[in-house]
Amino acid sequence: MTNSYAAAGVDTAAGDRAVELMKASVAATHGPEIVGGVGGFAGLFDASALLGYRRPLLASSTDGVGTKVAIAQALDIHDTIGQDLVAMVVDDIVVVGAKPLVMTDYIACGKLHPERIADIVRGIAEACAATGTALVGGETAEHPGLLGPDDYDVAGAAVGVVEADDLLGPDRVRDGDVIIAMASSGLHSNGFSLVRHILAERGIGYHDELPEFGGVVGETLLTPTALYTAPLLELLAEHPGAVHALSHVTGGGIAANLARVLPVGSWVELDRASWSPPSVFRVLAELAGDSLESTEGTWNLGVGMLAVVAQDRAADVVAALESRSMPAWVAGTVSTAARDFDGFEQGAKGVTGGAARLVGSYRA
Repeated sequence: MTNSYAAAGVDTAAGDRAVELMKASVAATHGPEIVGGVGGFAGLFDASALLGYRRPLLASSTDGVGTKVAIAQALDIHDTIGQDLVAMVVDDIVVVGAKPLVMTDYIACGKLHPERIADIVRGIAEACAATGTALVGGETAEHPGLLGPDDYDVAGAAVGVVEADDLLGPDRVRDGDVIIAMASSGLHSNGFSLVRHILAERGIGYHDELPEFGGVVGETLLTPTALYTAPLLELLAEHPGAVHALSHVTGGGIAANLARVLPVGSWVELDRASWSPPSVFRVLAELAGDSLESTEGTWNLGVGMLAVVAQDRAADVVAALESRSMPAWVAGTVSTAARDFDGFEQGAKGVTGGAARLVGSYRA
């Protein structure tokens, strides 16, 4: 009987090979604040870079990609999942006005395929570079017997910093503020359990071609999550005081996530007619026999981020986003007038916030 780690299904040599394949892409995200390079037990960030802040607040976030990884595994395409991971984590940090500093990742797999892991980490590193985030460390772990040989899951965590005086949130929101919606790149990384269920029920495979989808089903579904961090940080610097709050539209849908960043007693009605949901949402809803409205608590329907801005600065904000290739439009207005909140979403995920709902019909 062989009592070795390899016999138990864990290949440490493959792990070392994966690290060698990813080192260059990880190192490319490092600036002068990163100490020690790649491979240490802990990633090191020189905090003297924060000495210029009067009162620096650290912002942290952690997340994963969810069951979207099942589609990546089915298509054997692994270089887009990394951007999904970074977007889900880092774009939560920018919501409070913070600049992301460092990120770490964790990949669990049934069997370690070095090239596959390197593809995932390369995608993470490229997205980190695009958002100004240093990828300072990570872990890849084989879990034979728990995960299948081709199965894996990814998670990540990041830390950012914001000057206390610049912190965004409900306290800044005022009556009459304008809601600006920013376009999503597609489904992003939420609601894929429903997507997979709909396709399975209709006998549609990820390799099938659907003209309405714009090509191969799985490839359309793997469109990576949009990265909002860089254009938003530039916007905040270019137009100080214009943005009062931001909301990342992830799990729970549009209205619930907006309600989280509104003050108690305020409300917003978002006008569905202000945008046209992309075809991927329309096709999936039609396949399910549902209306687009019935999916609003699951999918982003074309809106990936929302900004609450001062009314007299709204046009400048839209123009600034558009100039950075970020489609944006006015979708609603904050009100504090007394009203019945029946039919509104009021806060979410433990937050007691304002109220929001969608009204009207989507543009064709």
